[in-house]
Amino acid sequence: MARENIFLFVPNLIGYARILLGLLSFYLMPSCPWPAVSCYLLSAFLDAFDGHAARALNQSTAFGAMLDMLTDRCATMCLLVNLSLLLPSYAFLFQLSMCLDISSHWLHLHSSTIKGSASHKTIDLSGNAILRTYYTNKVVLFVMCAGNELFFCLLFLLQHLQEPSAWFYWLLGLCGIVCLLKSGISLVHLVAASQNMAALDAAAREKKP
Repeated sequence: MARENIFLFVPNLIGYARILLGLLSFYLMPSCPWPAVSCYLLSAFLDAFDGHAARALNQSTAFGAMLDMLTDRCATMCLLVNLSLLLPSYAFLFQLSMCLDISSHWLHLHSSTIKGSASHKTIDLSGNAILRTYYTNKVVLFVMCAGNELFFCLLFLLQHLQEPSAWFYWLLGLCGIVCLLKSGISLVHLVAASQNMAALDAAAREKKP
């Protein structure tokens, strides 16, 4: 029986398309803000389809989970880098956001992988109500992720608009609240993942002679 080519699984092909759209977005950001944001949001939108494709086609893989998470984290990081250039007085806050986002997701995925999960979304969340709700309630997950990304995109576009409408500021404020909540969830991520890693270390040390 021929070995399957994991790299050509449909969810991973969607992941590659997301990467290309992200790269195009970053290239356009200095000169073409609206096309750049359009490519960025399209890449983020496709994130909703790779998971469905993986489940529907029985093509869920650890590589796909890693690719998905890395694409999300790198995309947000690059957008925040651009915001730091446009708003240097807020660069420290953007740097904090990047550090919290990347460290919490990396440690969470690492601890879940050690526990035997193929994805950070399948880790045992029974002991944490916040993370359980975040990962099992699709509406909450979508609102948190979409609102967070949309806030940064709107903040980016705000720097290129002459006279934004009132609705733009209302949407920016609403997404800003979501962004703060998402940062709080990332902090919970980091604490929970640290506790998981400490528990795994303690269990490993107990097994040593």
